[in-house]
Parts: sequence; structure tokens; C-alpha cells
Amino acid sequence: MIDFACKTFDLDEIIKCSLGLTRAEYRLFSFMIKNNTEWMSTSELSKRTGLSLSTMQRCMKTLHEKNVVERHQENLGGGGYNYIYRAKDKEHIKKVIRGIIMNWSSKVGRELNEW
Repeated sequence: MIDFACKTFDLDEIIKCSLGLTRAEYRLFSFMIKNNTEWMSTSELSKRTGLSLSTMQRCMKTLHEKNVVERHQENLGGGGYNYIYRAKDKEHIKKVIRGIIMNWSSKVGRELNEW
């Protein structure tokens, strides 16, 4: 828990908020962090998390755009391909989140100076 004047923040809330994740995206992200060495397809992730395949695909697109998951193309024998995913390493994710928080802190500082 992190105390900030009138509110206490849970680390999960800070991560979810700083990355701008929905509940479903954060649920998937948390699952992937716990299983970060495994490459998994969206259908496998859907089965293991209980999220629908369409929700899973939207979530993965967002997490990939936010640079917290890796995507790899797996070619299929009869043609075509599937994407498989895994969470990036925690140090990379921490760096991304720290950068977001530092930018926020700088903006608050500028706003206070102008106030």
C-alpha cells in the first residue's frame, strides 16, 4: 500500500492506472506476469483465464501496444500463422511504469508552479 495524503493506493491499482488498463486487460496482464516464461496463443489464454476469445484479442492488442507483452508469429504447417504472446520481463515493465509515473510527477510539478 502507498499512502498519498488522503488516499491509500494498492500497487495493483497503480500499475493498472499508470498503464491505463481496463479490468479485463489487467486480469490478463496479471495472469501473464505470473506465467511470463510461457508463450501462449489467444485461444490458450482465453481457456486459462476464462475471458472470451474476442475480449482476449482486444486485450492482447492493447497490451502489445503498451509495450508490456511480446508477440511472436508462429507459422502453421498448412499455411497461415498464429500469434503467440508472453509478458515482457518485469524489469522492462517496471521501467515502463516508472517512466509513466515520472512524466506524471513532472506534469504535476509544472501545474503546481503555474498555480
